[in-house]
Amino acid sequence: MKQEIEDYRKERDKLEIEESISRIYPFITRVFDVYEIQKSREILYFFGTPKADTENIMGELWAPLEQRGLMGTLRYELGEHVLIVAPMKKAKEKVWVNFALFITTVFTTMICGAWMFGADLSNEPMKIFQGLPFTFAIMAVLGSHEMAHYAMARYHGMKTSLPYFIPFPTFIGTMGAVIHYRGPIPNRKALFDVGVAGPLVGLFVSIAVTVIGLNLNMSSVNPLSDSLMFEPGFPPLFVMIQKAVGVTGSNLHPVAFAGWVGMFVTLLNLLPAGQLDGGHVLRAMLGKKADRISSMMPRILFLIGFYVIYWLKGDGFIWIFWALFLWAFAAAGHPSPLHDKIELDKKRILVGIITFILGFLCFTLIPFKPII
Repeated sequence: MKQEIEDYRKERDKLEIEESISRIYPFITRVFDVYEIQKSREILYFFGTPKADTENIMGELWAPLEQRGLMGTLRYELGEHVLIVAPMKKAKEKVWVNFALFITTVFTTMICGAWMFGADLSNEPMKIFQGLPFTFAIMAVLGSHEMAHYAMARYHGMKTSLPYFIPFPTFIGTMGAVIHYRGPIPNRKALFDVGVAGPLVGLFVSIAVTVIGLNLNMSSVNPLSDSLMFEPGFPPLFVMIQKAVGVTGSNLHPVAFAGWVGMFVTLLNLLPAGQLDGGHVLRAMLGKKADRISSMMPRILFLIGFYVIYWLKGDGFIWIFWALFLWAFAAAGHPSPLHDKIELDKKRILVGIITFILGFLCFTLIPFKPII
């Protein structure tokens, strides 16, 4: 009886192996000449010789494997190429974490918004709701940026989490939002589309929020400098909007200030370095040549900070901080897309150039002017 059970298990395992192999074998043999197959539990090992460039093999196999709930890795071990295929581990989404962080960020931004409106929360805590206009504005600016990344990543079949908002006791009550990508980048088009979507959508919402804020009544608003202890330096894009709306002066409604924050965030995200959005876009446009520009950005930012501090006698430490940050952040390089040799079309190149121009219009040498 025991022998019969053992034989049954072996036969079942054999059929499972044959079924697994039959599902993917035709796709593998297009790019990989297989001469031996091994199995260890749920993992299949295909030993063989690449028929194409090793960089493009996984690009060809990613879609058919992903559609069947599998993932693959090509390795070169002990003089042999081996393609390792295993079931894809599905990460369970803890949506309650996203929701909890969102609610907490709404609360922290509302506190900051209420301060900007001059509310004394220590004596009148219910005036916290005065900060709702700023909360709606800043959450729209930051949320639209990340949701654009999320939507474009899902469009290209990439695995990604919902946005995680980061509540933090800064002058706006948050450190922004992030999403977590899982798995490889299919190709340079996907890398470009995902990278460019966030800054463009976020900047569009920032412009809309700025226009709305500049048209709001300032009579019930205290000077922002009283609560922030600094005056914001206006980038060219913000100044152009002010002129178009017909509003002058450095004091801003909190909603307009949220638009300013969105422009500053767009600028930082579009720095062409590492895995910032600008780094994604540049890597997609130039391929591996982008690494040279990425490595230069920390030096450029350091020189800008040095110039602002010693020549303009202004606060340039933000650029020194980002130079140091990018030195570590960009040093790891940028992961290559699976289809790295397929170049972008002219339309995407044009959109990329326009995006960097818009990012430059969000730049100002002195973004923060401390109140002495």
